[in-house]
Amino acid sequence: MGVFVSTDDPGPAGHEQVVFCQDRRSGLKAIIGIYSTALGPALGGTRFYPYASEEAALADVLDLSRGMAYKNALAGLDLGGGKAVIWGDPDQVKSEALLRAYGRFVQSLAGRYYTACDVGTYVADMDVIARETRYVTGRSVEHGGAGDSSVLTAWGVFQGMRAAAEHVWGSPSLRGRRVGVAGLGKVGRHLTGHLVDDGAEVVATDVDPRALEWARTNHPGVALVADAAALVAADIDVYAPCALGGALNDETVPALRARVVAGAANNQLAHPGIEKLLADRGILYAPDYVVNAGGVIQVADEIEGFNFDRAKLRATRIFDTTRQILRLADDEGVPPAVAADRLAERRMADVGRLRAIHLG
Repeated sequence: MGVFVSTDDPGPAGHEQVVFCQDRRSGLKAIIGIYSTALGPALGGTRFYPYASEEAALADVLDLSRGMAYKNALAGLDLGGGKAVIWGDPDQVKSEALLRAYGRFVQSLAGRYYTACDVGTYVADMDVIARETRYVTGRSVEHGGAGDSSVLTAWGVFQGMRAAAEHVWGSPSLRGRRVGVAGLGKVGRHLTGHLVDDGAEVVATDVDPRALEWARTNHPGVALVADAAALVAADIDVYAPCALGGALNDETVPALRARVVAGAANNQLAHPGIEKLLADRGILYAPDYVVNAGGVIQVADEIEGFNFDRAKLRATRIFDTTRQILRLADDEGVPPAVAADRLAERRMADVGRLRAIHLG
């Protein structure tokens, strides 16, 4: 295990700690990034993905862990931001030994980092990891956990979308609006259900034929298009990216016809400046790490003993947080992403400084 720690000069990314983990026998190659513990222990999921290179894996964990710090701050949690990636194809190399080896590395951080599910990892994997570490959330209900965090992720996205709809059209409802959902995975499926129940017209796409078949079977009224490019160019009111990051880029934003962007995917802005491009086109962007915080709210609730009703109530407040950020953006004349960053940084600074008060 290699560890980089810097407290005086955190470098351009500002991370507190980056840990490289390797266990040759099991094939584990992982990186844990801790961006900030100003508000408490870092919490963020473990992504299991076949990155093209170690550099790509490192770049992803740095971006994702920073995003988690801001997400947790705006969700009102007393938790910092962290993330982990396991480098490899989960269908090929995931095993009990690999997951347990990873759990021991998490345990070695002595509570500075709590892990959870992400792309390529599931509730069952968290149960295995928990055999080696106590710092795991997103476990199965049978083991005292919250279960599938996509349930409240989708609920929170729906609440953020409602707040954005209110800001643009004056009503916190999607009834009669045409919503494009890019990605019918765990979160996209739940979100589609909420939208249909609210009276929205849903257009969707996914790269997995099984996901498209799920839509045909469970929501025959959902219109399906060939790919994300077709969805972006479609006549829609709201665009909901619910797959991998980078969905909003120099190609998609000029083609986008929606008035609102609110989705579950992390790191939707491909690079700094995209938020201004959206604003210049009159497209309201509900920052991803604000509206998709329902999942982290759900798994964080495990730390104090999971209660679904309490967690759902907290996730419902994403409506209020999104509304506050959109109003702040208007008042300060900045894009919503900038307003969200300012609000998160303010909380991390104001609350984080309290740790300097010695308790004896």
